[in-house]
Amino acid sequence: MPSRDFDGALIAAAVEVPYRRKHDEAGTAGLLAQAFSAVLARSGFTAKDVDGLGVSSFTLAPDHAIDMTWRLGLSTRWNMDDCNGGASGINMLQHAIRAIQHGDANVIVLLSGDTFAPADFKRLVEHYNVVTRDYLRPLQNGGPNSLFAMLTARHARRHGLTRADYGRLCVAQREWAMRNPGAVYRTSLTLDDYLRAPMVADPLCRFDCVPVVSGANAIVVARADRVGGRPAVQVQALQSRFNHDHQDGDGLSTAMACFADTLWRDAGAAPTQMDLACVYDDYPAMSLIQLADLGFAPDGDLRALIARVASQALPVNTSGGQLSAGQAGAAGGMHGLVEAITQLQGAAGERQLPDAALAVVSGYGMVGYRYAMCANAVVLARTNGAPS
Repeated sequence: MPSRDFDGALIAAAVEVPYRRKHDEAGTAGLLAQAFSAVLARSGFTAKDVDGLGVSSFTLAPDHAIDMTWRLGLSTRWNMDDCNGGASGINMLQHAIRAIQHGDANVIVLLSGDTFAPADFKRLVEHYNVVTRDYLRPLQNGGPNSLFAMLTARHARRHGLTRADYGRLCVAQREWAMRNPGAVYRTSLTLDDYLRAPMVADPLCRFDCVPVVSGANAIVVARADRVGGRPAVQVQALQSRFNHDHQDGDGLSTAMACFADTLWRDAGAAPTQMDLACVYDDYPAMSLIQLADLGFAPDGDLRALIARVASQALPVNTSGGQLSAGQAGAAGGMHGLVEAITQLQGAAGERQLPDAALAVVSGYGMVGYRYAMCANAVVLARTNGAPS
């Protein structure tokens, strides 16, 4: 039986402000405000109903969640800033549900997003944390691509994979993106296109690295009795681990491997029962690592896993993922959540999966000295009158 730990709160709506390749003149606060208005319109709630706000952003600074609260004209009982990058969406979701369960708020809006001018992005990658500033920046490493190039090379050697194997993941996600009007990159991508692409950091080519875009995402989490008969999504299970190996491992496994059994036990489900998976795809190798850690390759055969993803027998990152939809800074930590919720609510348009009822979403982020330090995952279920 699924865990009842998350009863009492439902996800009422999720939206994504269409991502754009260039710096958005609305600024980060403007994009977050657009997402706020859009998600309320979809949820049926009004700003007067909102008594909780969570925000994740790299470029909202020097403003914080409280500044957005003021800008949006809200008066809240619960506020949260989250700085956990790719793990921020699931992290905020966990805290929001607990706040609702304990009576700290009734209707919470979670926002994430960024817009980058060239100088903004350079500043972010060079001053991401103290380790980056003091040890990696002097090497002129150019950000995380060099670190994950080494990790991808290790992963390829470990599992006997080629560039074409990773390319099949990129091609599969682009096929999904072509059905997503909100994706930034929607032109056809063939395996030959991938293999001919210029190298960024060997063995990573242009299509292995998430494109930096501007955009924002939003989710409404509300007390179950406030949602009414609108389609909604329920959390079946959620697990998180932070700094699980003190950066002493090789990066070829995440903390998801530590908690996967507990996640599935709490959900009362198994990987084979998932209608879709949305994993944090900063690089193709990391998609494979997370899928394997979550139990989608129980025999360790990654080529068989790649074949299932490439054929869409296992729908993965049906929005196109960050590799084709783009990575809008901290919004990347909510992108997969929004896609899974959209699918479970039957609102994904041309890319809609038939009878989608269960989804797993993972978060992974905040690079330390070698790889990311934060990992989490959530199992979501269609409920409360969502279409079947």
